[in-house]
Amino acid sequence: MRNVIDVLEERGFIDNKTHDQELRNHINSGPVTCYIGFDPTASSLHIGSLVPIMALAHMQRNGHRPIALVGGGTGLVGDPSGKTEMRKILTIEDVNHNAEALKKQLSRFIDFGSEKALLVNNADWLTRIEYIPFLRDYGRHFSVNRMIKAESYRMRLDSEEGLSFIEFNYMLLQAYDFLELYRRYQCRVQMGGSDQWGNIVAGIDLVRKADQGAAFGLTFPLITTSSGAKMGKTAAGAVWLDANRTSPYDFYQYWINTDDKDVGRFLALYTFLPMAEIHPVYQMEGADLNLVKTILAFETTQIVHGQAAALDAYKAATSVFGTRKIPASLLPASTIPRGDSVAGDLGVPSSDIAVSELSVGIPLFKLFHKVGLSNSGGAARRLISQGGAYINGNRIETMDYTVTADDIDDGTIMLRSGKKKYHKLVVKD
Repeated sequence: MRNVIDVLEERGFIDNKTHDQELRNHINSGPVTCYIGFDPTASSLHIGSLVPIMALAHMQRNGHRPIALVGGGTGLVGDPSGKTEMRKILTIEDVNHNAEALKKQLSRFIDFGSEKALLVNNADWLTRIEYIPFLRDYGRHFSVNRMIKAESYRMRLDSEEGLSFIEFNYMLLQAYDFLELYRRYQCRVQMGGSDQWGNIVAGIDLVRKADQGAAFGLTFPLITTSSGAKMGKTAAGAVWLDANRTSPYDFYQYWINTDDKDVGRFLALYTFLPMAEIHPVYQMEGADLNLVKTILAFETTQIVHGQAAALDAYKAATSVFGTRKIPASLLPASTIPRGDSVAGDLGVPSSDIAVSELSVGIPLFKLFHKVGLSNSGGAARRLISQGGAYINGNRIETMDYTVTADDIDDGTIMLRSGKKKYHKLVVKD
């Protein structure tokens, strides 16, 4: 079996790592335990968390034991990394609620049965720390001079708000997490985003100084689109992994809209398709690449929301955009339907509307705002004036257009914003 470090490097996961050869030797020595921390600042993760989640899944698929550490304790402090101002301090109730939600969400990606992987909450030990013993036993191993040189602290020290003392403790707490996991589970590998480099190195140093142990770290690059935008950010906000926040159909459409330059890279990062099949994608363009985007959307949606939701989203998209017949030779490991699929629109966002409302008539700009196709009435007016508003496939160019019963087509009204954002109104008596 290949060393999982080679797998992660080939797929674009690794930005930096410590003790390269020693890390490889450690992994080659047999099944190892590794961990990644997840911050419970919300009750759902978003696309920005998919790279670390997929990295843990690759570790497990290559025979190792991943630990998903939910920061129920550190979440009460707040990580200053990558932030120019202090995070909002959450209540214990908020953190506990979010931590439980993240545990359920992570279980979709990683098999936690029979201790093949572990879900751990650092509140189990951090909330029990006695301050003076902690300072005497562990605080003495940290150099303030070295800490303030870390990028996460430097950014805050240079900001107008500065760095609070509570945040200054974050590096010590995360380092202590590593030591605790080393002692409890023989975990010797920590992974995280590139902004966590200083915290990871601090944990490696603490394991060495406190227990004379060898530990290792690797970081992932900050994933951006080819345009430079942060991954998972849209005009409507974050793309969440929770179906109640971002529907499987909207999640699917996010990947369909991938820039041509990003398709191969995203297939490597966000799917489990073999790299031997992905390599030719980098040379594709035009219609072939659009078919690959369909596979990318299907595979990512299937991983996050399950096969049934991915099929619904795929069928919904074909009902709107037409069926794309995908040849068996294109990324053959994908389980996407290859023949003429039965189109359906279950995944298209929809809502009910009473026919009595239509008898009076509703201004189109108000309707677009009401169903979420625009952020405000003013934005909807601009959309109409720019020719981006459609009803049943017909462009509407009249600013004061009123939607009435005359717009009903087979019991529904299909609204469209721009090229790819749809909402179906189901007319009720």
